[in-house]
Amino acid sequence: MTDDQNKSIAKLPKTNQVQNTQTQRPQVQSTQTQNTALTSQKTAPVAPSTSSTMVQSNPKIAKAPEPQIKKVDIAIAGVTYPIFCPVHEQEELLSAVSYINNHALELKREAPSLSQESILVLCCLNLYEKIHASQKNDEDRIQQDKQSEALLNKIMKDAHSIL
Repeated sequence: MTDDQNKSIAKLPKTNQVQNTQTQRPQVQSTQTQNTALTSQKTAPVAPSTSSTMVQSNPKIAKAPEPQIKKVDIAIAGVTYPIFCPVHEQEELLSAVSYINNHALELKREAPSLSQESILVLCCLNLYEKIHASQKNDEDRIQQDKQSEALLNKIMKDAHSIL
């Protein structure tokens, strides 16, 4: 199919040259020549873009992209769970698993009769409590910083007024 289109492209300049040099031919032939030229012009741009698209897509097919999501098996309190996570977050996931696993094993030692589900629920509640306490401490620290800054500004203002 590409060869036929290339032949049409090759004929295009000759058709235009014939049309320009032979003005004595009847109008019907001139119209047919123009139609042929227009048809050739319409198919000519399609062939290069189609073939260039094919050429561009072939390297993509040949080169296998690196997977962005990876299956990671994690173990919490002796039970393994398959988790799909982005490759760039795998280290952070493993760090979180280590922290949660230690917390869950601690709960399991304290209450060995609890089911895995109950251990995980208690683990989640305890971790939420820690996160909430940390956020409250951050808010308190921000408020104390604002009060300290206001007091320092007042002291500086008073010192400037004395000088």
